[in-house]
Amino acid sequence: MIDLGVAELAATRFAISPLSETVSGLQQLGDLDRNPLHLRWLRWAADELARNPLDLSYTWPLIVSDRPNWPEFLVPAPLGSGASIDDDLAALRRTPASQVRISLRRVFGEDLPAPAAALAEQPAAGLRAIAAELRTAHDRLIAPHWSRIRAVLDADVIHRAKQMAAGGAERLFADLHPDLRWRDGRLILGGARWRVERVVERGPGGLVLMPVVLGSPYVLIKKRTSTQTTVRYPARGVGALWTAGTRAPAGSTVRLLGRARAELLEALRSPATTTDLARVLGITPSAVSQHLRVLRESGLVTRERSGRSVLYMTTALGASLSGTVI
Repeated sequence: MIDLGVAELAATRFAISPLSETVSGLQQLGDLDRNPLHLRWLRWAADELARNPLDLSYTWPLIVSDRPNWPEFLVPAPLGSGASIDDDLAALRRTPASQVRISLRRVFGEDLPAPAAALAEQPAAGLRAIAAELRTAHDRLIAPHWSRIRAVLDADVIHRAKQMAAGGAERLFADLHPDLRWRDGRLILGGARWRVERVVERGPGGLVLMPVVLGSPYVLIKKRTSTQTTVRYPARGVGALWTAGTRAPAGSTVRLLGRARAELLEALRSPATTTDLARVLGITPSAVSQHLRVLRESGLVTRERSGRSVLYMTTALGASLSGTVI
């Protein structure tokens, strides 16, 4: 349960975090709340690590253990809406030594296991080592897929922002996740996973709402935090990310649109940029743009600007033709 006054609600914002995806991906590999939607990525990542293992001697014991929680400082709240992995890791390295020790004891108790005890003894050096390991993990496991992951995250933020603009916090939180409820100025996290209601000691300012692609099916809210309180939730449309563009379009769709546009609509079961679509389909960006223009004029595809990128997504009509649930 989180109390949110008017000022805190007004300061609530969305953010995207490459570090959050990195930590979540590693936890998926560690079988922590594994989401079956990520099976294709998990197989790819397992093969990648079998060829060239990662050294995660500092990080792994903190994020994959027999404890029900893990240190909150490993995923600090991003300062901006679209932080880079360098921004995220810089925030991680800036964690005060006192907060590192408090968080470690909160998770592991007073009798710290050896990796946590070493970090508590030398927090600055330990955080630098963890940041280096996470940067390598990001470059190896997340960066090759980041443009597609980022497109899904951006599309989720665009959708949620429209919901909030249209119906305020009540509309937003009613659809964010089945386990979340907004009632009487409080955000309540329930569901079968949470048998006892927990009161969250909210960090300074409003909430930071962070969609996650490579994460568990659950909402994750830290009970205490040294930065703003983050609400990490499964991004909308994750189910189509790893399969979009991998199947042949339906014959009826090909007859209606032509093969090139039918394949493009199939690839857009997951949001994408023109560059991503050109790479997936093996055609030039200019050809993709021409087909997208026709699909937009037909009401099958829409586009939204996200920062410097233009993101293409199917409309409800386009989704029905491609077999996507939105």
